[in-house]
Amino acid sequence: METKEMNIRLETPQDYCEVENLTREAFWNVYRPGCTEHYVLNQYRTNPDFIPELDFVMETDGHIIGHVMFSKAEIILDDGTAFPSWTFGPISIHPDYKRKGYGLKLLQYALKKAKEMGIGLLQMEGNIEFYKQAGFDLASKMKIHYHAEPRESEVPYFLAQELIPDYWGNREGTYCPPKGYFVADENPEAFEAYEATFPKKEKALQEGQLPQFCQSCGMPLTHNEDCGTNADGSTNFDYCKYCYKDGKFLQECTMDEMIEHCSQFVDEVNKQMPKPMTKEEYKQMMRGFFPMLKRWKK
Repeated sequence: METKEMNIRLETPQDYCEVENLTREAFWNVYRPGCTEHYVLNQYRTNPDFIPELDFVMETDGHIIGHVMFSKAEIILDDGTAFPSWTFGPISIHPDYKRKGYGLKLLQYALKKAKEMGIGLLQMEGNIEFYKQAGFDLASKMKIHYHAEPRESEVPYFLAQELIPDYWGNREGTYCPPKGYFVADENPEAFEAYEATFPKKEKALQEGQLPQFCQSCGMPLTHNEDCGTNADGSTNFDYCKYCYKDGKFLQECTMDEMIEHCSQFVDEVNKQMPKPMTKEEYKQMMRGFFPMLKRWKK
């Protein structure tokens, strides 16, 4: 697509509505059914971790086609102390302009500005095939562990880059995304009210999305038919059809009772595992996994 001019500048309040619409279009059904990134952005602008000096929009032909924001973060070192770090995202490019090099240009510009501000270390979740072009590599190579994965894992989607040489040094620690990125999960009613202000779009499970799991029993959700239903009969993409129907849970139980119930299906689970688990091993795995599911998260 031919363009007359490309410009990157700071976002202004007058851009907010256009940028949130852009973000919604860019992420819809990409990583999960629907998306929450536009709400994260909407809420983050008043978050103390938000960095307004690194809140950029990209324009071409008089329209905003891209956006990126940065946030303060931290890594908890093995001695328990917090080490200052940073992250970024969402980074959005309008679907009509994707795979044309705009995203990389926007990111490279933002990284240059971040370095000039003294930001020494970034970590984020993303596709290494894209982000390696901007200097990112697996965070595990720097002994930065991801909070939701075993320490020994080489997590393929968890990436890092040292903008200032030797800023990280020979440290070791664990990273958890800033709390502001979980705002839609923590305030589902507020998110739904916000989402209702946008034109209706159909959510769908699609190939290439991140693995989706029932947020009650952990069952993989791979097709729309696996999902439960809301009170109005629409598809609920958080819970499976065995846990949720017509806007209600089909069984009232504690997390431990759900784990006990699911453990009877260990033979079925083992068909997908490289090494079979015993029933007790499967229970132990669920005890580590279930507290992260929406129904059981405290």
